[in-house]
Amino acid sequence: MKSRDTLIRLKRFQAEEKRRRVAQIETMIAEFSRMAGDLDREIAGEEQRSGVADPAHFAYSTYARAARVRRDNLHQSAAELRGQLEEAKARLEEANQELAKAQSMEVRDKGATETVRERPESTAGMVGMARI
Repeated sequence: MKSRDTLIRLKRFQAEEKRRRVAQIETMIAEFSRMAGDLDREIAGEEQRSGVADPAHFAYSTYARAARVRRDNLHQSAAELRGQLEEAKARLEEANQELAKAQSMEVRDKGATETVRERPESTAGMVGMARI
């Protein structure tokens, strides 16, 4: 039974680790989206301040151009993370299924152990009655 308990603890740990990974990726995506939004506002402010909104124009702000590149990189990173998130969620689901399987095996084993414990007591009672 100790090996079964150890297996369940291991499966719980693995599932929790996968859950943390999913939460971490979701947090990173949210942070990247927030940062991209901040950059959008800075770009708009810089374009308004300089009076040039066309990135192809020779007088376009260097700061706005750099902020656009950074914003685009953040969007690209967030898109890559979304792919990783789907994969991490699939792994989490697998880990949860493995944990549920291990827990159901434990419940089944405990039920079998309790049944075995009940049988000798009920049999002993019957044997005592037969002697009377």
